[in-house]
Amino acid sequence: MHQISVAQLAKGLRDKQFSSTELTRHFLDRIASLDSRYNSYITVSESAAMAAAEAADRQLAAGDAAALTGIPIAHKDIFCTDGLRTSCGSRMLDNFVPPYDATVIQRFKRDGAVLLGKTNMDEFAMGSSNESSFYGPATNPWDRERVPGGSSGGSAAAVAARLAPAATGTDTGGSIRQPAAFCGITGLKPTYGRVSRLGMIAFASSLDQAGPMARSAQDCALLLNTMAGHDPLDSTSAAVATEDYTAALDNSLEGLRIGLPREYFGEGLDAATGAAVDAALKELTAQGARLVEISLPHSHLTVPAYYVIAPAEASTNLSRFDGVRYGHRCEDPVDLHDLYTRTREEGFGDEVKRRILVGTYALSAGYYDAYYKKAQQVRRLIKQDFLDCFEQVDVIAGPTTPGPAFRLGEKSDDPIAMYLEDVYTLAVNLAGLPGMSVPAGFVRGTPVGLQLIGRHFDESRLLNIAHRYQQVTDWHVQEPPEIAEGAA
Repeated sequence: MHQISVAQLAKGLRDKQFSSTELTRHFLDRIASLDSRYNSYITVSESAAMAAAEAADRQLAAGDAAALTGIPIAHKDIFCTDGLRTSCGSRMLDNFVPPYDATVIQRFKRDGAVLLGKTNMDEFAMGSSNESSFYGPATNPWDRERVPGGSSGGSAAAVAARLAPAATGTDTGGSIRQPAAFCGITGLKPTYGRVSRLGMIAFASSLDQAGPMARSAQDCALLLNTMAGHDPLDSTSAAVATEDYTAALDNSLEGLRIGLPREYFGEGLDAATGAAVDAALKELTAQGARLVEISLPHSHLTVPAYYVIAPAEASTNLSRFDGVRYGHRCEDPVDLHDLYTRTREEGFGDEVKRRILVGTYALSAGYYDAYYKKAQQVRRLIKQDFLDCFEQVDVIAGPTTPGPAFRLGEKSDDPIAMYLEDVYTLAVNLAGLPGMSVPAGFVRGTPVGLQLIGRHFDESRLLNIAHRYQQVTDWHVQEPPEIAEGAA
């Protein structure tokens, strides 16, 4: 059961080939026996999952079931879950049990999905490798000496290792797409505002967006049907009508104009990764798409702009973690200053502290105009570059990452090298656009991804292109050697 897609599992449940109880038990047993290799979960919710599966079986028997009823799903440990620890990968929230569900969690429960557990992640979603997690790094199922990517590395590893049929992730600067590329799965970052942020612990409020991670575009479309939609309780939620994201999956690609930014195919791109992306593009042109060279002239400013804006917003959002109301609290503080100082020193890891310091500096009275305001002006230029390109093309394509997954510890002492892993993904968040990563082959035995970028609220087109590509390739169904050989 762990080797078939969400769509196939849903059909199997309806055809009574197996029950949700059997399906959920199967994945819980796999997690118990195998996750010590991958560290993809922080918390597993066994008793609640089995109770939800039993309820799903009753819904299925009554014929009152949604598309995801009975399907086990893993959730990134950034979404608040009523009565279940939500740590955000940090010591600061190691003991935090929310009294409510995030809107994303509510919607999966509404549709009868079963919550398997909460997946590992970079602390407060700050990282590109999952190595900043308080609970230790998750590992890449294709090579356990390599990172699964971040910050949604636990979700990517769980899906790749077949410890969950699908999972949720969040993407602030590439944190769905980059781990999806490293782990050989499909990941979609929707348009900013398409999915509610209520109950999703904030990193950078103008950039964060939740999205689905699964084996295929079809599975991502099924998950997005549940996740997407306006939330009146979230002021950043877009009041834009949703659609059935599975409806256009089989549309023809004839006449599709795909823009190739020259800035994404030059210096810094691993040659073998570039060759894999070129081969993927040829598969799309064989289906009638046309390649158009374009330029994103301000792309060289993406990394510096992002690493002013995101830390600035993070420093503000993380100011609430002070030991007063919830989360970690230092022992025996002598006064309020000592409480704040020691709580934050003990509760936050190095990467989080680094970004808080950078962000606080950028927002300080003497430097706000020089850094934060200037970065926001550059952000507008980056967004305009995309809008100009979409006058010429329907979608933009390129590599998701500069190369395949790197080794654990390889870039831990070099923050700049780590930040550059997201060089092709950051601009999508700055512009608020939808983007996705699709498995596109292997480089030195590990997966790489093709990135697709669309117009605002054009997720259906991205899913259509990805689905048509996956109809003629099998990269997305390839399994890590441990899985394929039956050792896992």
